[in-house]
Amino acid sequence: MNEHVTRASAYGTTAPLIELHDITKTFFLGDGDIRVDALRGVSLTIHPGEFLAIMGASGSGKSTLMNILGCLDRPTAGSYEFAGHNVAEMDSDSLAWLRREAFGFVFQSYNLLPSATAEENVEIPAIYAGASFAERKARADALLEMLGLGDRLTHRPSQLSGGQQQRVSIARALMNGGKVILADEPTGALDSKSGAEVMALLENLAREGHTVILITHDANVAAHADRVIEIKDGEVVKDSGRAEANKSAAVSDIDISYLERGDTGNTAMFAGLGESLSMAARALRQNIFRTVLTLLGIVIGVGSVVAMLAIGEGAKQQVVAQIGQMGTNLLTVRPQFRNARGYNGPIATLTAADAREIQRLPNVRSAMPDVSGNQTVQFGAIDYQTRITATTDALPDTRSWPVARGVFFTDEDEVSYATVAVLGQTVAETLFPGGDDPIGQYVLIKSMPFQVIGVMSEKGSTAGGDDTDDAIFVPLTTGMLRIFGQRYIRNITVAVTDLSVMNSTQAAVENLLQERHNGALDFQVRNMADVLETATATQNTMTVLLGSVAAISLLVGGIGIMNIMLVSVTERTREIGIRMATGARQRDILQQFLSEAVVVSGIGGLVGVAGGIASGYAIQAFGSPVAFTMGPMLLAFCCAAATGLIFGYAPARKAAKLDPVVALAND
Repeated sequence: MNEHVTRASAYGTTAPLIELHDITKTFFLGDGDIRVDALRGVSLTIHPGEFLAIMGASGSGKSTLMNILGCLDRPTAGSYEFAGHNVAEMDSDSLAWLRREAFGFVFQSYNLLPSATAEENVEIPAIYAGASFAERKARADALLEMLGLGDRLTHRPSQLSGGQQQRVSIARALMNGGKVILADEPTGALDSKSGAEVMALLENLAREGHTVILITHDANVAAHADRVIEIKDGEVVKDSGRAEANKSAAVSDIDISYLERGDTGNTAMFAGLGESLSMAARALRQNIFRTVLTLLGIVIGVGSVVAMLAIGEGAKQQVVAQIGQMGTNLLTVRPQFRNARGYNGPIATLTAADAREIQRLPNVRSAMPDVSGNQTVQFGAIDYQTRITATTDALPDTRSWPVARGVFFTDEDEVSYATVAVLGQTVAETLFPGGDDPIGQYVLIKSMPFQVIGVMSEKGSTAGGDDTDDAIFVPLTTGMLRIFGQRYIRNITVAVTDLSVMNSTQAAVENLLQERHNGALDFQVRNMADVLETATATQNTMTVLLGSVAAISLLVGGIGIMNIMLVSVTERTREIGIRMATGARQRDILQQFLSEAVVVSGIGGLVGVAGGIASGYAIQAFGSPVAFTMGPMLLAFCCAAATGLIFGYAPARKAAKLDPVVALAND
């Protein structure tokens, strides 16, 4: 039995691989008023292992037929069955699976990614098939070696001749098996020698059992095929019929279990997040200047957020620390102010006895009365005006303010009207410059000598900016009699033991004083915990305001990402078409472009955080309080990544929704 009879017998027992019945394809140009019938009722049957040529002049419809055969386009009418499955019933993922697993495309213009090496171009179909990096590389290297390009693995298309680029295209078509090779004018852009080499490769593939469909306008090229189909004006005008040759049908068998299962097989995760990010980084490197400009918007936005929130947090911590120095477990009792007949001042009703009675209340640790006023203090030739406070020995405990040197006056000093004084740090440094020890020295207050018995530890500034250390403390009785000449006090500071019942303690103090003052509300009680809460809330509001203003620049950066990504999709339309032709699903394209947006915003976020920290320290060098915390930095970075995700979605979705055949036709 000769080879022709053997092959005829094989075809006689093999089910058709491709069946077209009355396929039509109609295009509407302009505003839809110009109708073009590219295909007119084409019927065609192709068996596994055939090597056929579809020949026709330009505009005959042969390329449209190839696009439909390769599932790049859908017919307007008619039916297309692949391996017994109706292609019209397949969704976009199933069509992508067919392009990836069953077809291999060889284009006239090669359609290689210019930024990728020969090896990387060949690997593309395997990426979308979910193959590992090692598997892809080994397969690509083997194919390129087989096609004589073993020394060109790392060369980019611009570094290869036309014939070499077409061989890379053939290797890519074979990457996932290439059971059906669709070659569209594979020699059209080649010289005669390179064209002959490419045709020899296709003939060899046909002998190995691949189904090879050749699209050409050249009768000499079509003559290499076993079967020639001529098409004219969208209709098949001649079919030479199936030729007879010996081929291995087993090589052409196609596992269509995916179509029967309806799942996504081993391609569910595209090639993993790492591969997606790697492809995104490679794409962004191609136009590094534009990428940097896009990064700049995110960097400025994130840096502003980090710096502004740090400034706000620093101001808040400063205020909280200043209030905390006064004590948050304190109640401050002061006389009620009145304004009548031109008089504006406190009602003179609080007494030291009131403080002693408050001291007896539950949950009261101490009740410290005081009177204060500004006086000139003299030591030697130095005159210095400072605040004199007459108080009790309860001050160090009530104000949490220990003595640094010497001692504080005692209750006996108050009883005996002792003329002793304890200096604040600022006063001590002013009156005794050069580090002289003030303990035991005498200072004059209102021309009366007071012996210095102690120096307080440094306290710092108040929330209002006043220097707490600019003060001298004397016994309450001594001050009221010899300095201020009055029997009423100006202030009672109450320290509570349990903060959880501070409000009830405040109510008890108010009730006691109202009872002692015959029902008169001639006093006011101030809760320092409430003051701290109010100040903190105010600072939080300011921090949010600063952060919101800074976030506007992050929003602008996000809009910049969207604009750049839209431009990128337009510029890379052909690349998208190539990826779809090699098996990329819509979600693969969506993931890739989203990854690019997230990579840009993520890098911008990292650089922005670093820039914000640097800006914060620069601002701190000029005296402004700055406090960095991890929360705002993480928030700013996550917002940057989310900005890329949100603003990159629309361009990515636009890319994913492109029609493969339209994308490939884009210049």
